[in-house]
Amino acid sequence: MGGVGEAPQLKGWPLLLAALSLALANFVVILDLTIANVSVPHIAGSLAVSPTQGTWVITSYAVAEAICVPLSGWLAARFGAVRVFLVAVVGFALASLLCGLSRSLEALIIFRIMQGFCGGPIMPMSQTLMTRIFPPEKQGMALGLWSMTVVIAPILGPIFGGTISDDWSWHWIFFINLPISALCLIGAWRYVRQFETPTVKRPIDYVGLVLLVIWVGALQILLDEGRNSDWFASSFICTLAVIAVIGFAAFLIWELTEANPVIDLSVFAQRGYSAAVAAQSIAYAGFFSAIVVVPLFLQTNLGYSATYAGYATAFVGVLAVLMSPVAAALMARFDVRKLITFGVVWLGAMSLLRTGWVTQMDFFTISLPQFLQGLGMPFFFIGTTSLALGSVRPDQTASAAGLQNFMRTLAGAFATSLATTLWEREAKMAHEDLAGLVHPLPQSAGFSAAQSRLVLEQIVQTESVTLATNAIFWGCTGLFALAALIVWVAPKPARPVDLGAAH
Repeated sequence: MGGVGEAPQLKGWPLLLAALSLALANFVVILDLTIANVSVPHIAGSLAVSPTQGTWVITSYAVAEAICVPLSGWLAARFGAVRVFLVAVVGFALASLLCGLSRSLEALIIFRIMQGFCGGPIMPMSQTLMTRIFPPEKQGMALGLWSMTVVIAPILGPIFGGTISDDWSWHWIFFINLPISALCLIGAWRYVRQFETPTVKRPIDYVGLVLLVIWVGALQILLDEGRNSDWFASSFICTLAVIAVIGFAAFLIWELTEANPVIDLSVFAQRGYSAAVAAQSIAYAGFFSAIVVVPLFLQTNLGYSATYAGYATAFVGVLAVLMSPVAAALMARFDVRKLITFGVVWLGAMSLLRTGWVTQMDFFTISLPQFLQGLGMPFFFIGTTSLALGSVRPDQTASAAGLQNFMRTLAGAFATSLATTLWEREAKMAHEDLAGLVHPLPQSAGFSAAQSRLVLEQIVQTESVTLATNAIFWGCTGLFALAALIVWVAPKPARPVDLGAAH
């Protein structure tokens, strides 16, 4: 084992600058999960692809990040948390530069994958180092500062993405990462380097990692490309399905028998953990589907600019910030399953409220459900985390938290592909139904026959997409209802848990 001496405690400005370096690094990684959402139409138009194909920019980053999360613990133990953090920040900055310079969708996806792989270790490493630079009596302050970046980044992502895409160019949503990464790198090198963690040579499950990449990658490509290849009428899609199924089966068998698995599946033996992770993943799929579809709907159908689409969607985080300390405090006083149920049912109610959206609605009608939705988010996120980690042994907490984050991120990536596919399919079906109900405009209206057909086509297309969006929200409502039921499969946790472990 490589020993690391006790580092002196930081105080005053050095402590503040070190904490800001770590917090900003975590902030920019999470920011990139949502900053591209409202920029997808700009990216798609610039690269001459459809908006649904443009969502690959979101899913490629999320999947790569999810795959890398289970490796973070091994990387920190093998090379040290500071070294991993510094290398990851450099890699993230380089990948961001290449993303901004991309001139094709294929290149952008490749560099987004690289960005996700580098961003994955930054989140857990920044939290680990945050707790090392602060004295024990200020650990709560450290985790509080770190947690605020988790909440604030998704709020600012749509605003930054929309404003930058409209006023400058979508390329700058990646270029802005460069100065932030540089500041983080300088601060960490100057003040955090002395807090390196001990290292130990631990074996890594290469076979499990390869199998994980194979089945997750095959399934994600299947979900993203299925709609463009007529699904299982395509031999390519059928081949991907076979690879995903066989790869997943082989992955399960290997991980359950491997002495040092890349993902410790034994935690699923705890009923409470399995129920909590399943509920969180299902509800997060519904939550993230709306995050992706709403900006697309506002820009492609209602004529919103990326900036105003960002403003409309950013309201989701306001109440979440305010209610997070309240939700955390209530976890110690009430049955966590009741609090989770409240949060998930509230999210479902907001989704149900949006099933009545119409084409002529105003900004307030769009933003109100987004704003109110934030009330239930902390009860859902904090509650399911507490239930999951409170159901496993203390020595399993780290691996259980990593697996939970992996499942949630993967659920969001899969939901993005499925939601955009179903959205496109529902729009086509609604278009066919509405086209049979319209009648040509009378000649007295002053339109020629060609103009009449064009006007009617525009009306039918607009209403079709609105109906498809409502159908997506009906599906999200069903997912929230299912998640609320699954929560009660779990027994009441036998012990409290340190919520900081979830990060």
